[in-house]
Amino acid sequence: MSKLTADTQANLELFVSETQETKLVWGLRNEEGWLACDSSEFENSEVMPFWSSKEDAQTHNVEEWADFEVLEIPLDIFVEDWLLTLAEDGVLVGVN
Repeated sequence: MSKLTADTQANLELFVSETQETKLVWGLRNEEGWLACDSSEFENSEVMPFWSSKEDAQTHNVEEWADFEVLEIPLDIFVEDWLLTLAEDGVLVGVN
């Protein structure tokens, strides 16, 4: 059962605590690459979503995202490589 709520701050705190514990981040990827979508809050911005648990990532692996595979990313690689590259590319990070 998902621990996610409508409270974005609580979801952020859950993301931080769970990824620190498991040392894993979860994302969705298909043959074209990692899932990214338009931001609903920031015009002309792209968001790449990540989750702190495989189960929560799987709940989003439906409908238009059904052809994506749920994959893990080691936390150290996510922090040291992914976040820097996404920031350089101007891509926002969406968590949980």
